[in-house]
Amino acid sequence: MAKLTKAQREWRPGMPRKRRSTKVMFASTVLLLEAFVVLFGTLTVFGLRRDEFPPVLIFSVGIALCLVYAFTCAVLTKPWGVALGWILQIVLILTGILEPAMFLVGGLFALAWWYGIRTGIRIDREAAQRERDQAAWDAAHPDAPSN
Repeated sequence: MAKLTKAQREWRPGMPRKRRSTKVMFASTVLLLEAFVVLFGTLTVFGLRRDEFPPVLIFSVGIALCLVYAFTCAVLTKPWGVALGWILQIVLILTGILEPAMFLVGGLFALAWWYGIRTGIRIDREAAQRERDQAAWDAAHPDAPSN
């Protein structure tokens, strides 16, 4: 028999489902795309600068950075998770020191990060308000059929 997750063990009939944060979903999407960009950027730096830097250094730093971007998705729900994401935006822009095109790519991803965080917060706030309004309506109309 498969092991149940904490959410599965704590579930009871009639329990409302916990809503996933749109901000976290948008931010995770941007970070995962950036992880791929870092991976391909690593290959680019290897192809163009392997005479200047040892290949082991290029690949170890590139893969480590790629993993940091991917694993940051797991901490976005923590108070410091979004701050770490902002730091990673700066890091991506600074990779332009090794490959100048990354200044543009990093800047565009930082813009996408800002937009995703801003829009995600707004959508999460609107969804929470909608849930409160629905709960108030349900309390005022107990005889109405529920969804």
